[in-house]
Parts: sequence; C-alpha cells; structure tokens
Amino acid sequence: MNIDWIEIPGGTCLFGDESRPVTVPTLLWTRTPITQAHLGDGPSRNYPVTGVDHPTADHVARRLGGRLPRSVEWEWMASGAERRVWPWGNAPWGPELANLRDSGFEGTTDVAAHPEGATPDGMLDVAGNVWEWTASSTMGDGFVIRGGSYASPPLYAWCTFLNSAPAELRSLGIGFRVVREP
Repeated sequence: MNIDWIEIPGGTCLFGDESRPVTVPTLLWTRTPITQAHLGDGPSRNYPVTGVDHPTADHVARRLGGRLPRSVEWEWMASGAERRVWPWGNAPWGPELANLRDSGFEGTTDVAAHPEGATPDGMLDVAGNVWEWTASSTMGDGFVIRGGSYASPPLYAWCTFLNSAPAELRSLGIGFRVVREP
C-alpha cells in the first residue's frame, strides 16, 4: 500500500461562487483518488475505488491514517490561491485533460491517465473520473461531493462546483481521496 502524499500549503480560500474567505490549513493529500492498489485488491489496480458509501469512505480514510477533506479544503486544493476555473488552470476542458462526459470513455480510467489535467502541485484526477466524497454534510443525510465524474458535463468539474449525494449512496461514479495533517 504505497500512497503518494502531496503537501498543499494552507491559506485563505475565497470559497464558492460568493468568494467567502475561509482559512484552510496546510494538509497532505493523496495525489490521486484512493485506488484499488492503495487497498491491495481488485483487478484494475490503478482505477479509483468506487461503489463505497460515505461511512465506508470515511472509515477507509481513517484506516489509511487520514480523513476525508472538507468541501472548502477540496476547493482550495483544486483552485489554489489564484482561483483557477479548472484544476489545470483557466483553459477550457478537452478530453486529454479529464475523463468527463464525451471524452470517449464509458466508465472510470486509470487515475494517472490525464497528466495534462494535473494541478500545478501535481494532483491528478481532481476533475472527472469520479466525484469525491467530502466530510461536509448537507441538509438531510447527505454529503458534498466534488470534481465531477466520467458521466458529468465539463461544467461539473469547475473548482467551485459542488454537488451532494445521500450518505448511503454506493455509486460507480463516486470515489474519495484522503487528507492528513503534515
């Protein structure tokens, strides 16, 4: 179980479409969503783990020595201090940048399949492939998910776009990444 961690310095995230200032701590992030290789199972070893509900994702994150990120932390990691529109910058989406709807794939891909879409810090698969569970709850029994999936239109992969899903949902389009204190 070899996990590649990237340190993302903290700062003030101008959160959401309203640009509300929120302080975010320095965190270590898994470079990619958690894969089958990280957990030591599955035939598609570098594909994201999917089909896990929020409680399971939270449990696995803790087992790996971290936690799920808060929605504001995810946005800070994705957009940076410069408030990029997309994780890779402000250039519009193209199929070489992220696995989104109309990219030519019918499902998830290897988490390293789109290196051109990496953040300046080297974070991979932040946009597309799978939505990512966060620790931020919503009204009812849901949680915020970020990043879009292989079935999402490009707009859903904007750094400020957020969605929600019921905590018990087990979807082939939702995975997760882990953060921890440095």
